[in-house]
Amino acid sequence: MIIEIDNGSGFCFGVTTAIHKAEEELDKTGHLFCLGDIVHNSNEVERLKKKGLVTITHEQFRELKDVKVLLRAHGEPPETYETARCNNIEIIDATCPVVLQLQRRIRKSYNESKNEAPPQIVIYGKRGHAEVNGLVGQTEGSAIVIESLDEIDRINFGRDIYLYSQTTKSLQEFLALVKEIEQRAGNGVKFQSFDTICRSVANRIPQIRAFAARHELVLFVCGKKSSNGRNLFKECVDANPNSHLISNENDIDPRWLDGINSVGICGATSTPRWLMTQVKEFIERCALANG
Repeated sequence: MIIEIDNGSGFCFGVTTAIHKAEEELDKTGHLFCLGDIVHNSNEVERLKKKGLVTITHEQFRELKDVKVLLRAHGEPPETYETARCNNIEIIDATCPVVLQLQRRIRKSYNESKNEAPPQIVIYGKRGHAEVNGLVGQTEGSAIVIESLDEIDRINFGRDIYLYSQTTKSLQEFLALVKEIEQRAGNGVKFQSFDTICRSVANRIPQIRAFAARHELVLFVCGKKSSNGRNLFKECVDANPNSHLISNENDIDPRWLDGINSVGICGATSTPRWLMTQVKEFIERCALANG
């Protein structure tokens, strides 16, 4: 049986940096708070928890004083930094550079609009997602979040529109949204769209489709909270209907392997390499057991 792990899958740059910063501090002190799950993968969160990483909520964060707290790659709104300043919390900032640049662009658009008729700042993204919360925070909560084309009526097409995107959203869906807004915007309405999708994430789509298509069975490994994972898994299923979404090797039904000669293992930007390796080793044991 051929068992291949997709070389293009696994942590993106932002997640890799956040975990490196966490491990660096844990190696020195053995303890560190992290605001929210450092990555949307429960297996990796549990691994770091054993090393001393304590995941906290925003409510718990506001009660802390005189400690160190890691901000994950997703980014945070301005009020988080203000709370840290007031409570003497030392921030280890692991915000992804791509997200940080996007926050600055949105904040600049919002601040410039205060001196004139304000445009609508629209964010194409998942409502309530950590990154999106940080983006909306740059506008003092005034930005409109659109999760899909179906929600386009939340936009007032009689007012100027600035459209941004969560960094991990589908480029194809973003372009479809741009086209629809262009068609519906009223005369004299200024519409500007900013393609702020991370290319290291967007470029995984054609790559993972090609990977899925060349195997008889595809096992897509990712955490249940990963929106990026759900998007990439859809692409896998489209390219190869014999694809299964799993959290770890315990989710594998050995019957899936019956008559299979080629297995592809891939994952999201939040999937650790070690977890995909564990899945591969499990399949190898199954293959040996079946002779």
